[in-house]
Amino acid sequence: MMRIGIIARFDVPEAVEMAGGVASFLLNRGVEITVDLKLTEELPHLREYREDIRNMEADIILTIGGDGTILRTRSLIEDKEIPILGINMGTVGFLTEVDPENVFSALEAVLRGEYAVEERTLLSVYHNGELPSALNEVVLMTRRPAKMLHIEISVDDEVVEELRADGIIIATPSGSTAYSMSAGGPIVDPRVEAFLIVPICPFKLSARPLVVSNKSVIRVKLLRKGKKAIAVIDGQYEEEINHMDEVIFRKSGRKARFVRLSKDFYRKVREKLIEGGIDSING
Repeated sequence: MMRIGIIARFDVPEAVEMAGGVASFLLNRGVEITVDLKLTEELPHLREYREDIRNMEADIILTIGGDGTILRTRSLIEDKEIPILGINMGTVGFLTEVDPENVFSALEAVLRGEYAVEERTLLSVYHNGELPSALNEVVLMTRRPAKMLHIEISVDDEVVEELRADGIIIATPSGSTAYSMSAGGPIVDPRVEAFLIVPICPFKLSARPLVVSNKSVIRVKLLRKGKKAIAVIDGQYEEEINHMDEVIFRKSGRKARFVRLSKDFYRKVREKLIEGGIDSING
């Protein structure tokens, strides 16, 4: 018997309503469910199925929201590598798989086993020990707006660039369609084994985005004395960085896993990022 976890944005009424409908649909088909503890506060009739996300044991986890909901969920279940099926209730939802009008036909396909599991590269991050890994990106920036960082970037112990900038993004291919793209980085097929280094508003004409092998070790050092920075991992976790501190990035031994019903990366690029335009990356 399949066991499915349900997580939704509990601050969006439409997402909560969808979660209730999905739960009923699955229960009527004899599927065992487990529901996010906070979500059951909005859906009290599902309290007997409540579970903290970190403790969820499931074959698949459904997220109902946008990319932000997926990033939050992935960070909380990182050690379990449970495949995620994203239902898009956000604005762009590039990581999501299913639009609201197709939810129940998609779930029928999943219950029939008509899906594949796609693995995505994660970025390990180290600063005074290992930090949470990133699916999309790590952004280094100042806490105060309009202040610049002075940073040194090395790849495999070779200094690549020293520059002043508003910040820097270290992104995976999955994150190439998020903040990295907005900062001028390229769109990268998630099958490409690479990481992106993208300066944010650099005060140097020669400073351009770099694509490096994901077998490389990237080091970013904060050079200016008295200037602190923060590293923001997937918009979920913050770490303070001090003068002469190094933040180290390398490919993680773990993977993020997603339920896919079709191979449509370039369709998503075309429809969500080119034809339809963008209002927001995260939901």
